[in-house]
Amino acid sequence: MASAKATLDLPVSPDEIWQLIGGFGSLPDWLPGVSQSEFTDGGRVRHLHDTAGHTFVERLEAYDRAARRYSYSILESALSVNNYSATLAVTPANSGGGSHIEWACTFTPVAISREEAENILSGIFSEGLKALAARFAATMRA
Repeated sequence: MASAKATLDLPVSPDEIWQLIGGFGSLPDWLPGVSQSEFTDGGRVRHLHDTAGHTFVERLEAYDRAARRYSYSILESALSVNNYSATLAVTPANSGGGSHIEWACTFTPVAISREEAENILSGIFSEGLKALAARFAATMRA
């Protein structure tokens, strides 16, 4: 099984970050390239649409508001992976102030190398967290 992960520490409270990213349908609010999120199955399945015209269908597997963490799996996507399971979590930073954000997944590559798949997913996660940092940097300067 392959894996990918990105992390970020921000001088912003975990609750403030979770307010933005903690909703299962919130990716269009902060993740570049995701233009729309629609729900089915009582809100447990999201259909994400990206700016390139792809649709990703993901199922919420676990949600813990108090721990500021949710896990999801991919049901359908343009990515060359199977058995994809990911977790997005926000915890207090070890430095005593601010937050630590971690986005991690495991998966099985299909028709591409493990390294290529890991690089693609790590890149998506890293770009998303960079955009999140930029968004909060703008509010911290204001």
